[in-house]
Amino acid sequence: MDWRKSAQVVLLLLPGLGLILAMIGSVLYIAVAQSFGYYNLTGESGFSVEFWESMLDRKIYNRSWRYSLYIGFFSAIISVALAYPLAIWLRRPFAGSDVIGALLKAPLLVHGLVAAFLFINVVSYNGIFNQFMQGIGLWDGPRRLQNDQNGFGVLILQVWKQMPFALLIMIGSVQAISDDVLDAARDLGAGAFTRFRRIIAPLSLSAMQAALVIIFMGAVADFSFQVIAGPTNRQSLAQLMVFFKENGQWNDAAVVGVTLMVLALLCAGLLALTARIIVYGRIR
Repeated sequence: MDWRKSAQVVLLLLPGLGLILAMIGSVLYIAVAQSFGYYNLTGESGFSVEFWESMLDRKIYNRSWRYSLYIGFFSAIISVALAYPLAIWLRRPFAGSDVIGALLKAPLLVHGLVAAFLFINVVSYNGIFNQFMQGIGLWDGPRRLQNDQNGFGVLILQVWKQMPFALLIMIGSVQAISDDVLDAARDLGAGAFTRFRRIIAPLSLSAMQAALVIIFMGAVADFSFQVIAGPTNRQSLAQLMVFFKENGQWNDAAVVGVTLMVLALLCAGLLALTARIIVYGRIR
């Protein structure tokens, strides 16, 4: 009977899940195959590692994957670090908590391109921020803040956009923690930090890992923020992939795409594992 129930479940999931797996699998197959010389749109097709060899020797490629990881890691860590205390603060309703929560989640309703253009207008050479700093006497003249070399503008945009998403994930997990458990820990002499470390963090670990992974994978592959507010002296992997595609270098674009997928999966798993080690002190 058990195998019959399992077969029924598989049959019910097959129409939707099968279509998703088929589409994802075909994309992965074509990207990997094209990176090794197959499906060459501009020449002969055949197995070759020359595209990987030439790409690994390019400085622009090495700068791109390091920069993308930098944006992905810091966007995820900062977003979750800001969302965690806010989720704990909003854990129990109080006067105005609904309004505060709505305002904090408002960036989710703003399209990323709109936010990027607004940010550029604010920090441009004659923008509001430059005028404000000159008005209060801290700066003698306008300074160039747009498309900074360190990608701080992209980090600001990513955190502004992703922190509300992390808050949305975290707050549900934190609210599910029983008051009786926290009250019992308080009665036993546990301080606020001890309650967080021993109770809140372990019970909300899954939500924290989910937020870190989802935000990291979105930030490391982001294109729109990079194009508008990113530095001019380096490109993200997404920008590099589009650059090769627009120049007809499909095999090179496939190499970058496969690199992006592999790095996203490996580093997302590393983030989740690191969070578990930090909370428990070891792998559990």
